[in-house]
Amino acid sequence: EVQLVESGGGSVQPGGSLSLSCATSGFNLDDSDMGWYRQAPGSECVLVASISSDGSTKYIDSVKGRFTISQDNAKNSIYLQMNNLKPEDTAVYYCASELMGCLGRLVIGGPGTQVTVSS
Repeated sequence: EVQLVESGGGSVQPGGSLSLSCATSGFNLDDSDMGWYRQAPGSECVLVASISSDGSTKYIDSVKGRFTISQDNAKNSIYLQMNNLKPEDTAVYYCASELMGCLGRLVIGGPGTQVTVSS
């Protein structure tokens, strides 16, 4: 059974930092390309960062230099370090495999983790 549980969100002021974690089960991270997605109210779900099974990473332009994705295969976990947060980063954040995508993640259910950036 696939399970994805995100944590670490919260409310911060612009310029602040948050560290998100995603505990996974049902995935072999050695073989899976994983990502962090976010969905702001009224907006589409967007892949913001991904990490492939070989460890290579990709980011959307708006988070490059501020966000860092990583994974710990021994802990079956994925992480997203977010620095210099901006109000436009406000969204619910989800983790999922790239094969699953955001829609697949939403079908599984679960709240994701809310990130709110405001002064």
